[in-house]
Amino acid sequence: MTDKYQTREERRKQLEASKNKAPKKAKKKSGMNLLKRVLLILLTIGIIGIIVGGVTFAIMVKDAPELNPETLKDPISSTIYDKNNEEIAKVGAVNRDYVNYEDIPDLVKNAFIATEDSRFFKHHGIDPIRLGGAVIANFRDGFGSEGASTITQQVVKNFFFNQPEKTLNRKAQEAWLALELERKYSKEEIFEMYVNKIFMSENMSGVKTAAKVYFDKSLDELTLPEAALLAGMPQAPNAYNPFNNPERAEKRRNIVLSLMNQHGYISKAEMEEAQKTSIEDSLVAKEDRKTNDLPFDPFIKQVIAEIEKKYPDVNVFTDGLEIYTTMDKEAQEYVEKLMYEGEIVPFPDKDFQAGITLLDTKTGGILALGGDRDPDVKLGTNYATDMKRQPGSTAKPILDYGPAIEYLKWGTYQTIVDERTTYSDGTPISNWDNSYKGSMTMRKALEMSRNIPALKAFQAVGAEKAQEFAVNLGIPLENAYESYAIGAFEASTLEIAGAYSAFGNEGVYNTPHAVRSFKLKDGTKINMEPKSKVVMQDYTAFLITDMLKGVLTSSDGTGNLANIPGLPVAGKTGTTNYSEEERNKWDIYDSKSVPDAWFAGYTTNYTMAVWTGYSERKNPIVPGPNQKVAQQIFKAVMGHISEDVETADFKQPDSVETIKIEKGTYPARLASSYTPGSQILTEYAVKGNILNEVSQKYNKPNAPTGVKASYNENSDEIELSWEYGDKNSVKFDVSVSVDGGASEQLTVTSDTSLKIAKPTPGSTYTFNVKAIRDEQESDPASSSISVPEKIEELPPMDPNETIDDDENQDNPNGEDAEDNQGEEESEDEVDENEADENEVDENENNNNNANENNNENGNNSGNNNGNNNGADDQNNNSANYNNQDKNRGWNKRDSQ
Repeated sequence: MTDKYQTREERRKQLEASKNKAPKKAKKKSGMNLLKRVLLILLTIGIIGIIVGGVTFAIMVKDAPELNPETLKDPISSTIYDKNNEEIAKVGAVNRDYVNYEDIPDLVKNAFIATEDSRFFKHHGIDPIRLGGAVIANFRDGFGSEGASTITQQVVKNFFFNQPEKTLNRKAQEAWLALELERKYSKEEIFEMYVNKIFMSENMSGVKTAAKVYFDKSLDELTLPEAALLAGMPQAPNAYNPFNNPERAEKRRNIVLSLMNQHGYISKAEMEEAQKTSIEDSLVAKEDRKTNDLPFDPFIKQVIAEIEKKYPDVNVFTDGLEIYTTMDKEAQEYVEKLMYEGEIVPFPDKDFQAGITLLDTKTGGILALGGDRDPDVKLGTNYATDMKRQPGSTAKPILDYGPAIEYLKWGTYQTIVDERTTYSDGTPISNWDNSYKGSMTMRKALEMSRNIPALKAFQAVGAEKAQEFAVNLGIPLENAYESYAIGAFEASTLEIAGAYSAFGNEGVYNTPHAVRSFKLKDGTKINMEPKSKVVMQDYTAFLITDMLKGVLTSSDGTGNLANIPGLPVAGKTGTTNYSEEERNKWDIYDSKSVPDAWFAGYTTNYTMAVWTGYSERKNPIVPGPNQKVAQQIFKAVMGHISEDVETADFKQPDSVETIKIEKGTYPARLASSYTPGSQILTEYAVKGNILNEVSQKYNKPNAPTGVKASYNENSDEIELSWEYGDKNSVKFDVSVSVDGGASEQLTVTSDTSLKIAKPTPGSTYTFNVKAIRDEQESDPASSSISVPEKIEELPPMDPNETIDDDENQDNPNGEDAEDNQGEEESEDEVDENEADENEVDENENNNNNANENNNENGNNSGNNNGNNNGADDQNNNSANYNNQDKNRGWNKRDSQ
């Protein structure tokens, strides 16, 4: 039992001991498992990372160029020729003197390696240490802030990537090709590629060429500061060009010297001594410098851009092309002189910019470009082609009047009312002078650059047609809003010049171009000239042109300053405005300050567009002469290139008719044959669409008809009458001539009849009646009447009175006549005669007074008739003649 007990006790103790030990063993196993799991996770992440990284890297480098040995050969420059096929420039590997590695002095090698890649001979194309430093800098300061490119990577970039780019894809591709390059070529070969390929400003490449240009030395003749200067240039060749920027070049040189000291290539004493050396002392003297800077920079840039756009696989810099351009070398030199020197046309200040495009009107070929006023800016912003600004009123022929003529067949006489109005959405629009001129012709509206008539023309033709017309002229508009009517869209001088050239070329458009053709190395010729397109009717081109000529020559024209006497030239001014928001934002308080000033114009030979202003819109052109600089540039350049060149005037096509319009008519009316010359405008109309209505304002009225004069014996009056169809606004001038004497005006009346009382017996009256309307009068219509002689009735004789023969002879009627008269007299007449007999003595006594009255009344009658001055009251005339005849009657009685 005891054994059994003990056994149990032992077993119990053993069980307890096993229980105490068991947990410790479990914990140890758990810790091992956690570690394994962490390691496994890290391993998995690492593997995944490697896979993802590898896949990502593979994706990034899949489009990398092939490491083709042919590509690593020295490229061949392209030669550019002007319009006369004379060489003007070389592009690409220009002025390169090749140097082999073994001919490069250690001083030059050390300077470049210390500056560009101090571990060049230790890495395999990529420097991890430098890369790590660059990664930290990029995280700290932003991607692209610091590069980690080795010399090998720079070789790859220079040979295989034409455009600078800082992206992960590009860096991955450069790294991949750098590894490949290191695998296939030695360090010495790679370094040789590098020093011969690097761009050194002045349109040259290679360190050997640079030593010759800047110092007129071979490489083995360079001093320490000179070698350091060249080694510092590749980072920014133009910025560190010692000819143009000696101070910046010196600072960069001193940095290179410090790097050479840091990496053990030179001592501190050598560094300090070299840093004290003057840059100017070692450079070639200014008078002996042979700059290799690319000439005609704005034009060359356009040449390169055109080829790259149309043929992206062709490399102008390396493919050895022969490029034939449209450049007029003399014109280009004149434009650059004007832009750079500021003597031909004075500019307000050094920051005032201009963009100039000069074209051949007939072909669209670019003859010259003025791209920037700073001659040190090479292949930078080209203000002629790259800068797009609002063209202002130069858009009016393109968006408004051109479409109205093309689609609505408006003539130059089309009348439009310049009045207060708004856009369709209610937004106000005003003219540049905030005034309104009322009814005016389209010609006058364009000459005076009125905004409201332009908008009305745009609205009449419609936005869709206006856009279509503009797009056909090379203005790339996706829409056409009403504000576009006055130029509220953006365009370059190249585009505006192209559009205007079509107006000067009878409606034929040629895309502006700088390249005619080019040849590849194998002799293949590629034609680059665009095809001509008819974009408008010839009548549209002519009518716009004729109106634009008035912009320069009319007294109301806005472009008088651009006029060139003796040269048939058309053109248009253009200015833009600031919005109220812009004025407040930029503190522009002068309402007449503008951001842009343009002038575009053309002859049958040349077309030119000029923009002036500042690179930033917020900088205004102040009122005054500064806003006229564009016109001055146009006049200077167009006048210069047109010297000794025959310039034909613009030809009127058969589709256009000349018409005479009466000034001031609204709507326009044809002048009549009676319209005064001073009131006639010579205008043009599209054939078959001329006006049919003739102005009646100055028409000669028809002569009166049925003029009849008769004598009424009972009333002793001449009754004159006539007929006239439409008596509205017509009066009649009535005059009379008595017995063939001088004609005297009786009256001007609206009636068609007139009575003349107490005419002179025995006289013949000839009347002339003329119709009068406004300032015109008709031919006279005449009628004559002879007034019969009156038989005087004498008082009866006393039967007791004896009359001798002599007395009977004094009586023309004789005795028989007296007897006959007596028989005809009634008893009443006898009584009257007796009364008259009693008055004879009194009449004889008053004879002298009657004669005086007769003369006085006769004069008064004449005065009254003469002073009537168009009165249409015939009673005055009748009264005068009545008094006159009474006096004449008294005289007759007295003489008898």
